Amino acid sequence: MLKRLLPSLILLIALPLPAALAQQDCAAIAGCDPRSGLPAAILAEYPEPNVRPLVVDDAVLYDRVYRRVSGGLQVYDAPGGALVTTTGPGFSYVTVKAVQGEWSQIDVNRWVLTSNLSDDVLISRFAGVRLPAEPLPYPMAWTLRHLRPSAAPGGNESPNNPFLYRYTRVNLYTYVEVDGKRWYQVGDGQWIHQFDVAKITPIPRPAEVDTERWIAVDLYEQVLVAYEGETPVFSTLVASGLKQWPTNEGLFHIYLRYPRTSMSGAYQQADFYYLQEVPWTMYFDGDIALHGTYWHDGFGYRHSHGCVNLSITDAKWLYDWSAAEFDFNIPNDTGAAVYVYSSGTYDS
Repeated sequence: MLKRLLPSLILLIALPLPAALAQQDCAAIAGCDPRSGLPAAILAEYPEPNVRPLVVDDAVLYDRVYRRVSGGLQVYDAPGGALVTTTGPGFSYVTVKAVQGEWSQIDVNRWVLTSNLSDDVLISRFAGVRLPAEPLPYPMAWTLRHLRPSAAPGGNESPNNPFLYRYTRVNLYTYVEVDGKRWYQVGDGQWIHQFDVAKITPIPRPAEVDTERWIAVDLYEQVLVAYEGETPVFSTLVASGLKQWPTNEGLFHIYLRYPRTSMSGAYQQADFYYLQEVPWTMYFDGDIALHGTYWHDGFGYRHSHGCVNLSITDAKWLYDWSAAEFDFNIPNDTGAAVYVYSSGTYDS
């Protein structure tokens, strides 16, 4: 299937499950009309997903002052001091510890000109959801852009339908295919194209998963689900590697954790990046990690150099929750299993 691309951003097959109602074509469901979908009376029995969003804690989001660097990253050992390093142009973010005149301190004996830093960084307030003990009667999805649902499958957005902000949680009641693509019913007379939603689809526990707490990352949907045994307990949107820097599929384990760590790559190259104090980092595949992200709000789309980006809120929850799989008394102990797969195929 062709997968969506996010405007303005750089932007295996799923294991079989018992079919939920939304995984069935409307034509296969008694009483479902291919133009209007399921009747309003059925929708009214379950009007919204039974999930609990994580609480967004401002003290966690804003415990650092993040700034983007304009142009090259030139670092000095003191205000007006000697040049320590320069990287040339790239994608760089730093955290400011103190300000002295026209200089900003980013680390011990490391200073940059404040004029080379952005005024502010807009940190995502997106948060994933805790899942109930019982399976959801209909799959839940997040909308991936601001939109008004169409009045019928394959139609244009309807001015009579409610405006849904990006990241709105919706039920997927059923679907109808138009030109080989699914249109999901999300309400009475409300339909959304499959490229405009990212859905939660729990999978059976793979036989090779050897930890009680484990994480599945669906690269096609850009959705992560955390499990305890066979039970999904949490889900959220992620942003994995772009086509040229893919996130590898397979089974891994978290082997190294940092509450804060710096990341950089492609030194002196066009795609150079430097990210200071990346929060709640969990390495699982070489230098590929699950981690919090303060520099973009592109969750639900591929966006990284291979890492699995999460909102800061989600990354902290996952970091704390997965700690139970570590035994810090055992040298080189590995943590929660991370199963990376694709439930579909990108055409680009």
